[in-house]
Amino acid sequence: MNTCSRCLILTLVMVFSPVLAGFADAGAPGERSEPEKFRSRKGPRKLAPGVLTVVAPGPQESDTFSGPREFVEIVQGIPELDWTPDFTPKSYTLKEIAKKSVFRHSVWQLEFAFKPVRMIEVDVPQPTGKMRRKRIWYMVYRVTNRGYHLQPVAEEDKWGHETFDYDRINHTIRFFPHLVLESREYEKSYLDRIIPAAMRPIQQREDPNLRFYNSVQISTLDIGISTEKIDRGVWGVATWMDIDPRIDFFSVFVKGLTNAFQFTDPPGAFQPGDLPGAGRSYATRTLQLNFWRPGDSIEEHEEEIRFGIPDEVDYRWIYR
Repeated sequence: MNTCSRCLILTLVMVFSPVLAGFADAGAPGERSEPEKFRSRKGPRKLAPGVLTVVAPGPQESDTFSGPREFVEIVQGIPELDWTPDFTPKSYTLKEIAKKSVFRHSVWQLEFAFKPVRMIEVDVPQPTGKMRRKRIWYMVYRVTNRGYHLQPVAEEDKWGHETFDYDRINHTIRFFPHLVLESREYEKSYLDRIIPAAMRPIQQREDPNLRFYNSVQISTLDIGISTEKIDRGVWGVATWMDIDPRIDFFSVFVKGLTNAFQFTDPPGAFQPGDLPGAGRSYATRTLQLNFWRPGDSIEEHEEEIRFGIPDEVDYRWIYR
């Protein structure tokens, strides 16, 4: 092969090498290139330390029982129970036992983790059919089922008396969220609202590779047990609209993280002939998250929202 032929071959190789490389990267028809495959496998964003605040589940043994207290359906609802037996103590009668009843039930609780409260502006459909620009306050959160829920177990001591301990059990849970943003200074409260127009912008802003559920969607999911190796946590988003811009201090109350509850029977609320539970009031264990916003009502910025209120706790569990 002479010198001219070699030069011609070298020139052709240099010209067509990029084209051949492009065909090699493309692969078979319908197959994605390697960079595209890599992008499609991209997982959720890794959050920086401190971005996610985690409230660990902490069910208490005291949440598994209520009492001793009066069983009003028996004491108040059944007449002629007050009598004195001849050969046994009066404390063994049904009425006396019902005066000091202990009500027990199993208790479960979810772990709650949340990102800072943020704001986003979206176009929201109005009843007139037109769109209106609205400022939406929202909070992205995650609920995780760590297991080890409490279940009372009856035991008998050596004297034949019934005592109670509790077992740690694991099972799936459904989360029925109820998130309310409240301001004590202006006595205003805002229930978490489903705003379809805000979901996609929030998804794109927070993490396009992570599925976020609204308060109705998340309640349809069975949340399984998460372990050190398997994370079955579920992500949700709470949205509020038309928040008073004057608000400086507010709290977010989260219900549905546990089935722990307390109940009271006001004196005289139950009368003979009433249905069981008539007049009874319930309070559920609720997570209170405190925030403050040292800004003004003219220019609202999400950077001004801080978790925690000066001279108060950042969060606490209450019954309400």
